[in-house]
Amino acid sequence: MLARSSELEAIPSDPLSEVLQDLRLTDGSYGRCELSRPWGIEFAPLPSRTGTPLGFFPTGRSKPLAQARFHFVVSGDCWLRAPKRGWLELHPGDVVLVPQGNSHALADRARGRLKPLEQIPLDEVGEHTYHMRTGGMGATTTLVCGSVSFAQPAMHPLLALMPPVLLVRGEGRQDATFGMLLQAMAEEVLARRIGAATVMTRLADVVIARVIRAWVESHGEEARGWLAALRDPRIGRALAEIHQRPGEPWSVESLADVAMTSRSVFSARFTSIVGMSPARYLARWRMHVASGWLRDGSHTVAQVAAELGYDSEAAFSRAFKRYAGIPPSAVRRQGRDERA
Repeated sequence: MLARSSELEAIPSDPLSEVLQDLRLTDGSYGRCELSRPWGIEFAPLPSRTGTPLGFFPTGRSKPLAQARFHFVVSGDCWLRAPKRGWLELHPGDVVLVPQGNSHALADRARGRLKPLEQIPLDEVGEHTYHMRTGGMGATTTLVCGSVSFAQPAMHPLLALMPPVLLVRGEGRQDATFGMLLQAMAEEVLARRIGAATVMTRLADVVIARVIRAWVESHGEEARGWLAALRDPRIGRALAEIHQRPGEPWSVESLADVAMTSRSVFSARFTSIVGMSPARYLARWRMHVASGWLRDGSHTVAQVAAELGYDSEAAFSRAFKRYAGIPPSAVRRQGRDERA
């Protein structure tokens, strides 16, 4: 018997909320940029696994690692050169997130002359906050820009499956609460108050989550990968089960049953929408969950292996090292050191 359409449309949980809850920022470098025409900035790609120093500060302090960038237009207009999308005009209230740190550019006009970011002098305001003033004598555009790092980025499927650039237009103008968050960032970066970098990271946590949500709501039809799966009731059901019960002995057949479709149709549809096979996505999600448990010290390596359905601690350790590049015991030690 065919299921009623209302049953298919009802996803038992909210996969976006579950994943955003885990998509935490650990560090950031934040700047207020006052750019007078003519100007243009080239942002080099950020390594997705090892990261690159945040900010360009001359003090020699230890610097966090970045995997993503974001830009918020406070006032004035500018142009964004986005991967695979060419030049796009930006206006006040527009927010751009580059989740994988791809190469991109900002300029006062399309195809304007660009200068590498590393060659532009920055005035250090505080720890990991800066003020940039560059360009000529023309009209000024003000941006808030950030380079941020996520907890365990290589382990988080959402980052790898997001498009190269998320552009949310006018969100800072249309959503009063969001606008206040962005304005708070614009003011905090120059406040010269103690703890500014920490406050900025907390604000950025919320801002990036709101950007992702707004993008899903307004551009879902254009989304690929995991974000598109959120709008597919059948694949959404399977994702929800994987996220809620990662230790279950899931197979393509059992996930197809959850999605209420045949094995072949489910496998093909899942791979087409998410960009990887169900088995590979499940493995990546398990590694992400494992990383969180190990880092917060709530589980031993053996307990993680058992709860995630591995036959032995050794089998889990081998799988974890393939994905993370380091053994699970090393992640557990890192977490212990961070809590000390």
